Amino acid sequence: MTDAKTIATYNSKAADYAATFASDGPDKTLLAFLDLMPKGARILDLGCGPGTASAHMRNAGMDPDPMDASEGMIALARERYDLPARLGTFDDISGTSVYDGVWANFSLLHAARADLPRYFLALGTATKPNGTIHVGMKTGEGVMRDSLDRLYTYVSVPELQGLLEDAGFTVNYIKEGAERGMAGTIDPFVIMRGRKNA
Repeated sequence: MTDAKTIATYNSKAADYAATFASDGPDKTLLAFLDLMPKGARILDLGCGPGTASAHMRNAGMDPDPMDASEGMIALARERYDLPARLGTFDDISGTSVYDGVWANFSLLHAARADLPRYFLALGTATKPNGTIHVGMKTGEGVMRDSLDRLYTYVSVPELQGLLEDAGFTVNYIKEGAERGMAGTIDPFVIMRGRKNA
């Protein structure tokens, strides 16, 4: 299920979001992910936003598949980077052994907790054996809206690791931290990578 208020926020603030997270090149986290990819890797950019990460992937010789539920974000990704960005929700994750990698960078935190297991299972099915998934989530408990009316589902580190393992991944990287987001608050987060079991 997609939260209408969250999508409306991203539609109305797409340009602000793009400006806040603009970058001339991939950050260390994306570079580390790309270093694990084979040449020409097919990568699902789930919740691609304005397409910045997909543009960096393409510049690195990869084949990104950028998808987002916000029409405003998709328009930016197409206009700014000439990406083949497509409109889709987490319910549109499909395919079997399609992707060498999945980049789900702070997108699944907008999914309902009850839906997370099936979304991760779909990502596991869509990832090739020995493929890599990257997931960024905010850590904590419960569900809450921020000052911009975006709905968040907070997870614990063990909870996220369990979701990945149940979906057929072996977790091989965990990093915790805190940073300021578009709403202005400093929130704790976890970044986790896993390899799809062969």
